[in-house]
Amino acid sequence: MSTHQSQPPLVSYLSGERSGSAQASVLGDLRRVILDGSAAPGTAIPVGEVADLFGISAIPVREALKTLIGEGLVGHQTGGGYFVAQLTLTELKEIYFVRGVLEQAALSRACELATDDDLDRARRQHEALQEATIAGDRRAYHVHSRLFHRALAAPCGMLRLLNMFDSTWDITEPFQVMQRATGPTQLQLHSDHEKMIDAMARRDAGDLISIAQAHHRRLESVIIETAAELNVAREDQPPPR
Repeated sequence: MSTHQSQPPLVSYLSGERSGSAQASVLGDLRRVILDGSAAPGTAIPVGEVADLFGISAIPVREALKTLIGEGLVGHQTGGGYFVAQLTLTELKEIYFVRGVLEQAALSRACELATDDDLDRARRQHEALQEATIAGDRRAYHVHSRLFHRALAAPCGMLRLLNMFDSTWDITEPFQVMQRATGPTQLQLHSDHEKMIDAMARRDAGDLISIAQAHHRRLESVIIETAAELNVAREDQPPPR
């Protein structure tokens, strides 16, 4: 398991602010730091230091960490403490596959129900992606990529499906995969997005799903091509469960 000692410790990214219960405050702050990619996969989460920062005992910190373990965002190893969850390359690809299946199910239904306002929301995210590509802002590209896909899927109105979709996306967030996409790859993905909006506007679910599948294959290629940069665990040493 990598400890990423060259990076600032996870505690340095926490606000330590209390809002609501101690457990809820720690949970929200840790989740924020993990999801925005501040703490790379494998980064240690020192219970004592987190508790000291919030001025609380270790008990609510451990309870918050249990919740994050259930969400797939934190790992725990007996004798080795807690850490930002790691995945092997195979596991990361598997999560992307599951996410793709969930997204395609949502898109199939959303294509029937999307309103003009829904399409406008997707177009605004599409434009934000284009601006990020032009500016070379990979972090903004990563953020708006998720917002674009969520905007296209949301009109399906199936809350449980959307929650599962969001949960699988959260698991991949610490890896910040879309920040690794190069300019040419971003342009290809951008073209896919444009075609997806067009297919949804035409209510052509078949074409929309076909484009989404091709788009997903491109995303998988980004994972494979940039695996060395993604802080994935070694295949022969999978992260503890």
